[in-house]
Amino acid sequence: METSIESVIAAAKKGLALLACILVLGGCASGYVIKLNNGSQITGVSKPRLKDNTYYFKDAKGQEHSVSAGRVSQIAPASMAREEEKSHRPPQSHKRKWYLLWLA
Repeated sequence: METSIESVIAAAKKGLALLACILVLGGCASGYVIKLNNGSQITGVSKPRLKDNTYYFKDAKGQEHSVSAGRVSQIAPASMAREEEKSHRPPQSHKRKWYLLWLA
């Protein structure tokens, strides 16, 4: 009886340790968004590294790319970049234009 309880407790400890590892490593797997001066965005999987006035990063396929530091305006984790996009969206209004009223 004691051996079955001990085996259940040991399995539960292993399961909790595995779950903790997955949660910790899953948080590190987010990508980065590189915003350029012209308004475009580049998404990279790895954190961009600055070397000789050039940022180096890897894309989703694992290929390494580079961008000149002069072209970069901001680097942010993908989760923060998505939140920022939502907060800066201007409100949309569906007002009719006054010059279209005479057509109706």
